[in-house]
Amino acid sequence: MNISLNIRAITASIALLVAPLPIMANDYLTNLIGIIKPETSQTAVIVSPLSAPKSSFRNNPKQLFIPASTMKVLTAVASTAALGKDFRFKTQIDAFVGISNQRIEGDVFIRFDGDPTLTSDNLNALLKDLKARGLNHIDGNLYLVGEQQESMQAPGWVWDDLGICYAAPVSRYVINQNCIKATLSPTLADERSELTVSQFEPVTITNSAVFDKLGSQDFCELDLQRQANNQYILSGCFAGTKPLNLAIAISDPARYAQETLQRLLNNNGISLKGDILLTSKRPTNTLLIAEHRSKPLSELLSKMLLKSDNLIADSLLKRLGQYEYGVAGSFTNGSKAMQTILGALGVDLSTANIIDGSGLSRYNLLSAEQLMQVLLLIKKDPKFQYLIDSLPVAGKTGTLEYRRDYRRAPLKGNVLAKTGSMMGVSNLAGYIKQDGKLTQAFVVLENGYSPAVKEAEIRPFNVLLLQSIIENSAP
Repeated sequence: MNISLNIRAITASIALLVAPLPIMANDYLTNLIGIIKPETSQTAVIVSPLSAPKSSFRNNPKQLFIPASTMKVLTAVASTAALGKDFRFKTQIDAFVGISNQRIEGDVFIRFDGDPTLTSDNLNALLKDLKARGLNHIDGNLYLVGEQQESMQAPGWVWDDLGICYAAPVSRYVINQNCIKATLSPTLADERSELTVSQFEPVTITNSAVFDKLGSQDFCELDLQRQANNQYILSGCFAGTKPLNLAIAISDPARYAQETLQRLLNNNGISLKGDILLTSKRPTNTLLIAEHRSKPLSELLSKMLLKSDNLIADSLLKRLGQYEYGVAGSFTNGSKAMQTILGALGVDLSTANIIDGSGLSRYNLLSAEQLMQVLLLIKKDPKFQYLIDSLPVAGKTGTLEYRRDYRRAPLKGNVLAKTGSMMGVSNLAGYIKQDGKLTQAFVVLENGYSPAVKEAEIRPFNVLLLQSIIENSAP
């Protein structure tokens, strides 16, 4: 059947329209899905009335799917439960002695805490504070404290994503989201391009890319090669005549931190007798002389859910591993910690496969039932209810603000959900609001979603389903 048909025509073909029901009949949804279900992909659906969760409609509830960024709902709940809403990352500067006679005698240590929001401006503010307190010279070395042998990408991350900032390396060393912002612009005289970086960055980018201004080339795409020491080669072509904004992921966060700190020391007029070195530990007998704290967890999670921020999600996953097991956080122990924490809250993840906290890994596997358990936990437990206000709202905020079909009635303003999108994956998990009140929780998972099918369809499966639910059920 042509899925471009108006949703009311679809529902009319199932049965005669009746007055809206407080709880949509399960046989109605069964018939509806039988008509609108795509032929080329796999789907799972759960719709749960919040007033009567046991009356849930369930279609393939236990089948495992790649969750993509709906995984972040689990990360948000586990982080809140373990760390608390007021948790903050701390970046600290220590020394054996304080500032005396405009100098610090001996070594200085900067402890990087894996803060996914730490910026060079934050570090500069710390150095400015020390400068204002009289510091002009450090007699020893400056040690940057972090993990030296950590895994910065989880298994199952797609290799051609790794040069892009949404897959930036997850390290204890994070500055400016481990991301370089640049612009590739066409030249007026010929097909060559110019690359400009938004601010000084300690990286090298060799550019030979061209612009196909007339669209004459059959195959035209850019290629970014990542090399050692934060060096890159940009080649290939880009079809068009307008500048292209680029977001390039740092390859070596520790080296980037070293070179950034050297520049900041120079800018603040603080000389260093020794070198900027890396270490895994700081001595126990040092004094805290400066500290930067991140925003509280509640605000970090709001950004993570609204903008689907992968670096925040996976930085928190590693912190969960550190919290649960008392060792350096990793993707492995963080994933195990998440399962343990959520299991203690009644979420059965025994069949799940959790690899990261962001959902970037294609090795992640979750069922609609497991996601629904988390959604119902959020709604039931006052400790987690604040997370609902951080979910994207259809046509208004976050990743649902500009999505087609979610910008108009009946979906606009009435769907609050975490999206989960990657090649072949189109997922949603969240809540339906009617007359200003949350009435139903839902999970719609779709895997094997072909780009060719996506381009040809008028309305996606999740749009048709949610429109019908909202239009044919009463609050």
